[in-house]
Amino acid sequence: MSMACGMDDLEKKIGKVPKIFKKLAETDPDIHEMILRLDQYIWDDGALSRKTKKLIAIAIAASMRDQHAIKAQMAGAKNLGVTKDEVEEALRIAYLLAGMPAYVNGKVIEEEIM
Repeated sequence: MSMACGMDDLEKKIGKVPKIFKKLAETDPDIHEMILRLDQYIWDDGALSRKTKKLIAIAIAASMRDQHAIKAQMAGAKNLGVTKDEVEEALRIAYLLAGMPAYVNGKVIEEEIM
């Protein structure tokens, strides 16, 4: 996989590639390539579809209250055709397991992106 192709794929998946990761392509191309390959392996359809994996990632990011990760995962989910209703259900799971702050944090970003 070429670096440009890998970065394009990553951009489609997560919406926006962090600047520090783009810089890693220049400063340590070997580790950058390994991360891209691991990313591809993890996100490819398998027993779980890519959409299901995105919903899990959204719930985890909301539970962690990581706004950057929530935005990135929701942007990628939107690119995959994940619906607002599907995100809502994932956020309800985050609420059940991580509490109201996780749900509210995810809902605020859901309204912004979805």
